[in-house]
Amino acid sequence: MQEDPRILELRRNRAKAREGGGADRVAKQHAKGKLTARERLDFLLDRGTFNEIEPFITSGHDELGLETESFLGDGVVTGYGQIDGRTVYVYAQDFTIYGGTLSEMQSHKICRVMDLALRNGAPCIGLIDSGGARIQEGVKALGGYAEIFRRNAQYSGVIPQISVMLGPCAGGAAYSPALQDLIIMVEKQSFMFLTGPEVIKAVTGEKIDPESLGGAAIHTSVSGTAHLSAASEQEALALARRALSHLPSNNVENPPFVQNGDDALRMDESLNSLVPLDPKEPYVMHQAIEAVVDHGSFLELQPHWARNAIIGWARIGGYSVGIVGQEPSVMAGVIDIDAADKMTRFVRMCDCFNVPIVTFVDSPGFLPGIAQEHGGIIRHGAKLLFAYSEATVPKITVITRKAYGGAYVVMGSKYLGTDVTYAWPSAEIAVLGAEGAANILFKKMIDAADDPAAERKRIADEYRAKFNNPYYAASTGDVDDVIEPKETRPKIIAALSALRDKYAPAPPRKHGNIPV
Repeated sequence: MQEDPRILELRRNRAKAREGGGADRVAKQHAKGKLTARERLDFLLDRGTFNEIEPFITSGHDELGLETESFLGDGVVTGYGQIDGRTVYVYAQDFTIYGGTLSEMQSHKICRVMDLALRNGAPCIGLIDSGGARIQEGVKALGGYAEIFRRNAQYSGVIPQISVMLGPCAGGAAYSPALQDLIIMVEKQSFMFLTGPEVIKAVTGEKIDPESLGGAAIHTSVSGTAHLSAASEQEALALARRALSHLPSNNVENPPFVQNGDDALRMDESLNSLVPLDPKEPYVMHQAIEAVVDHGSFLELQPHWARNAIIGWARIGGYSVGIVGQEPSVMAGVIDIDAADKMTRFVRMCDCFNVPIVTFVDSPGFLPGIAQEHGGIIRHGAKLLFAYSEATVPKITVITRKAYGGAYVVMGSKYLGTDVTYAWPSAEIAVLGAEGAANILFKKMIDAADDPAAERKRIADEYRAKFNNPYYAASTGDVDDVIEPKETRPKIIAALSALRDKYAPAPPRKHGNIPV
């Protein structure tokens, strides 16, 4: 029996759509060490779950008449599939078709998949590899970007949005990833910049390396724009899967609970000797975090930017949590402008998606100095205050050592609505350190002493013994309990279980006015 010619035509069209820009252009993509859009989706999604939508769309608007060939799909593959059995919506730009440039119809496809993600309460993941707007389409391409940006903003906090940068992302296109929850880049392969090297050279004559302008190393350590980087596309896509495992599908669900067999009652004796007796001697907060969370579960975000602050996702007793803290081995854990911004955004993201926040505090305060004051440390610190105060998810704080002045208040103190606050015996909770307090409060006594240095030490020791200890704070109810460091893991797990049905509705309002 002869097959229906209409079925044969469908098969030919499907095969043509899967070819992208053709065999030659696919070969060039592979020669650069890059995967095609469809190969990337195969790595990202559970095997055999991808379903494509609108594969037969073609480019529709060319002001200059330069497009001599029409390609099915118009430079982007869109659809839905599953990650760990959960539905996600995806779009993957195809560099083999007009360099993945965004056209009116490509924007239509991306917006379509974003709308479906919202309606169905599912995450949306974009695989970015594009030279920017398709110039020959004029304002239509710019309007296409605006449609995407508007959805990025309106859907923020409703569904998780993740961008995986697998090639260039030039010009205004960079604003879409910047509006999303998470950006993952590939080292020495992906680039983000508003003004590309070609434009800079045309205007100034200066030749600039794309990597030094907007590569992964720049955006993960200097600008703070990206959250994670990987050495290969496959690793970047695996990071996207891992990150998504800590988030719910939407803002009305809870994050997935994953029990990995790590004993909920496990106690690590090394924590009891982690904090040095000398308050001026540093230690590594990462060691404390790794000892408390489920084995191997900590996924640190932005590890190379504002390294005095720590943020990331982990599991504690199977519960997905957001970890926020200071790193006392870097700048003594002081809070500066970048650290405040880093922690603020993460706290708000956790609050958006019902991820409890566990805060580890060891900070002597905000970084002093003219540069910080003129740079707006008050405004940036206020962001962190705003974020913790606004967050309604379960909040648990562990004070490991210094919690001085504003750092105590902003880092998830009880007064900002934290549910449970623990202190280690090494905790020091005060307006400022003992030496500083002695110099201010007892200056005349110290200056009049026969040995001012000895008198200063005596007074500082007395002040520290009376005020800079966790028991004074516990006596006033500022902390809920003083615990052995090794008890931190089971204490947090018990608190997470007790707080899992927390209900703390915000006052009716359109939205707050966070200082930016």
